[in-house]
Amino acid sequence: MEKFSSVHLACHASQDARDPLKSRFLFHEGSLELSAVLKRNLENADLAFLSACQASAGAQKLPDEAVPLAVAAGMLAAGYRRVVATMWSIGDRHAPDIAFDFYQRLQDLRDPASKGGFEATYSAHALHYAIQQLRDRLDDNSDQALLAWIPYVHFGY
Repeated sequence: MEKFSSVHLACHASQDARDPLKSRFLFHEGSLELSAVLKRNLENADLAFLSACQASAGAQKLPDEAVPLAVAAGMLAAGYRRVVATMWSIGDRHAPDIAFDFYQRLQDLRDPASKGGFEATYSAHALHYAIQQLRDRLDDNSDQALLAWIPYVHFGY
């Protein structure tokens, strides 16, 4: 995280309502607590894409959307200027398409004089584009289609 300006976490997340700093990302082999992220020197932090679903129930008093949003707020507090997250748990069916279209759009919008990479300044625009692409593919106004694209949000500038 210290080496790169952007991170993409496609995993589960859980929140500790009693101690929010113990909220964490859950990986195949271990976890990463929010407190550990906050302790890092992230002077180059720019974009965090959190395709993270709630794995455990967390506090019964919190709505499902509190988990991803709390973790997203923590990433902003850690120094990331832009965070893409979801308002509630998402399925795996459309998440890869959203991510692909998002990063493709960022690459398309980069300065042609730059060498590789992408320009995270356009992350809100890229998320809007990716969501529109999904909506076009779904071509459906059902509640199920709505729930596929509406959870994605952008924080920051």
